[in-house]
Amino acid sequence: MDTKKLRQKILDLAIRGKLVPQDPNDEPASVLLERIKAEKERLIKEGKIKRSKKTNNASDTPHYENVPFEVPKGWVWTTLGSISNYGTSINVQVGDIDSNEWILELEDIEKDTAKIIQHLSKKERFLNGTRHKFQKGDILYSKLRTYLNKVLVASNGGFCSTEIMPFGTYGVLSNEYICHVLRSNHFLDYTLRCGYGVKMPRLSTNDACKGMIPLPPLAEQQRIVTEIEKWFSLIDQIEQGKDDLHSIVKQTKSKILDLAIHGELVPQDPNDEPAIELLKRINPSFTPCDNGHYPVGWIDVILGDIFYHNTGKALNSSNKEGVLRNYLTTSNVYWNQFDLSLVKQMPFRDNELEKCTVQKGDLLVCEGGDVGRSAIWNFDYNICIQKWNVSCTKHNLTVPFPHGTDSDCCHGSDYCSNHRRCNGNQNRGIKGIHNSRVRNKIAIPFCRKSAPFYTGEGVVEGKYNQNSNRKIQKQENNCKINS
Repeated sequence: MDTKKLRQKILDLAIRGKLVPQDPNDEPASVLLERIKAEKERLIKEGKIKRSKKTNNASDTPHYENVPFEVPKGWVWTTLGSISNYGTSINVQVGDIDSNEWILELEDIEKDTAKIIQHLSKKERFLNGTRHKFQKGDILYSKLRTYLNKVLVASNGGFCSTEIMPFGTYGVLSNEYICHVLRSNHFLDYTLRCGYGVKMPRLSTNDACKGMIPLPPLAEQQRIVTEIEKWFSLIDQIEQGKDDLHSIVKQTKSKILDLAIHGELVPQDPNDEPAIELLKRINPSFTPCDNGHYPVGWIDVILGDIFYHNTGKALNSSNKEGVLRNYLTTSNVYWNQFDLSLVKQMPFRDNELEKCTVQKGDLLVCEGGDVGRSAIWNFDYNICIQKWNVSCTKHNLTVPFPHGTDSDCCHGSDYCSNHRRCNGNQNRGIKGIHNSRVRNKIAIPFCRKSAPFYTGEGVVEGKYNQNSNRKIQKQENNCKINS
């Protein structure tokens, strides 16, 4: 469920008068505008605000044919500048702010939801320059990168970044309702059209004041706010439930894999051939050691004792010899799956193919970037790999290791993930693990051939075949053409 779209749908219904029913007994919004106009005239006479630059003949309500969409009877269209003091904030030097005052910065506001992530006072920050002062109940609008939708009503007074515009409304209006309008796609789309700046787009004060607001009667504003808060509260529960479920699933998978590689997931069969006999056939020169805390019949081995390890070809723009072939980088390898939406090419000579080619069943491990990220190449065509980014660990060809064996379980477990701590190349900008450490330092539990992992299909749940292949079948077909 896309909760972000769901929130926007609720706001869209609200500002179009479709979220709550209209009450014909409500005082029309046009009366509200008249009271606002009278209050502004009073404030102008008292010298508290300046008269707008628009002429006295200009209407506070735009013509119907110029409004974005039709609103119910009793509603009116107006502009943000007509109903608020947007742009008339009070500037205060940081040195004049008390150390216990709340200082709100843009990074303190969560995008889209506009929830306060952290609440820090001046003494908890290192500040200089100027801040805007705001009061409890003011609308706080981020004019920088408006697409982040950082708009909220202040729960307390304080001071904020000058990239946040605090303002209030004239007359008796619901600031919470106006806040919801400003967070809707209707107003957001407007700000994206008229914002200026490329990398850090901003909304000018003049454009903000011209933004059009669908204004319902005051009583309906309050009903709308109550209804929005009810639905948003339910969405919050859904999001929390999704986060909790994701965490539980992740922990469960990790626990299952951990039990599997320690021989605690399925029972051992004393009639199975011990793993040491299998290992002797793979590597006759292997010297066995204590199997530690693993079950009888298992043995602790170094990855290099049972796998061939290749690191691929280094990327070199000056090397143009060979045939263009597809190759994988860290951007293609994820946990238990591949992203083949963008597969690059470079030339490979015939004598490079043996060490650079990935075949079905090979385990690929990221040695750079997100170190340790890994997946098994389970497709029926071969592909190449790039050096320094992805290493290919091939099963010893004297022993069959079908999908669902111990390499499947180890590469996705916490046990394997913990080996990322043996990072090499610490002097480089991007951390990596040296391939010699992959071969000679990483130990894995080696079990009997016939069980437990051959019977452990539930461990990997056929995940790779059933899910990943189906998701990228189209991408796979495209890659096969260019391989």
